[in-house]
Amino acid sequence: MIELTEITDIPTHDVIIIGAGPAALTAAIYTTREDIETLLFERGVTGGLAAVTDMIDNYPGFPDGIEGLTLADNLAKQAERFGAVIELGEVTRIIDEGEYKRLETTSGDMRARAVLIATGSDYKKIGVPGEQEYYARGVHYCATCDGAFYRDKRLVVIGGGNSAVQEAMFLTRFASHIDLLVRSTIKASEVLQHDLQKFVDNGKITVHLGTQTDEIIGEDNKVVKVTGTETETGTKVEFSTDGVFVFVGLSPNSQFLKDSEVKLDEIGFVLTDQHMQTQINGVFAAGDIRSGATMQIASATGEGATAALKIREYLESRPHPVQN
Repeated sequence: MIELTEITDIPTHDVIIIGAGPAALTAAIYTTREDIETLLFERGVTGGLAAVTDMIDNYPGFPDGIEGLTLADNLAKQAERFGAVIELGEVTRIIDEGEYKRLETTSGDMRARAVLIATGSDYKKIGVPGEQEYYARGVHYCATCDGAFYRDKRLVVIGGGNSAVQEAMFLTRFASHIDLLVRSTIKASEVLQHDLQKFVDNGKITVHLGTQTDEIIGEDNKVVKVTGTETETGTKVEFSTDGVFVFVGLSPNSQFLKDSEVKLDEIGFVLTDQHMQTQINGVFAAGDIRSGATMQIASATGEGATAALKIREYLESRPHPVQN
């Protein structure tokens, strides 16, 4: 245990929230309205994956849908209005020091009476040759971010879930044609499959079921084609393309927790109890990073609110440490 007199020069906060996506921003709205001083630490984009989603149609209260960036901006403005501070940087380690938790960050050490882990998830990679080599030079994971670069071009979209179908349809705004490569069958919702059929019927999208992606091939520093295998027959196939968009799911942003006392499940998501608390007293988790999360923005905001209320209860149950 480190004595307080040894660390009084370390910036200290009531709550540090790691991440600034929907769960984190909602939690910050609740904590700051309760006059709990709150700092959010975000290494990437405020709003998380919601901010790079073109249109969100299933968030309650928006009958016509809402652009992901707009929702993210609104959440951030609301949190900041109540006094939340959002700082760009990365947390690399959480250390339990009893009444305080010390965070090692790219801005130096900080400490907090309570911590909320809300780092969310990131796009999964398919791990084929060419994917890493041509990242951002023809291989992408965000249609909203990079789709406009492919106006009147051919594209390959890889995946068969909700995000792949939704983003493929979005990319038809720019691309002349899209080949959708699905390893097995379409697993998107019935509503999205119905919408997809319209694009298939008008020739904008061709769906290739049972097609495994083998390699992304480039020439002169740009992507030119994708090769694959028809899983049922073993037939080799290839698709000429100007770019590739990969949408095959999400993986947890929990690398910084690998050597910590925070326990993770077998995939790497954070384990919590029914109160959103991890195995460390005073360290909570909410949103897509939490084991058992539904990976929906609406549920992430709900978890953020729940975590904030539990943090308040935790802080109220413990007298504020006296510093020398």
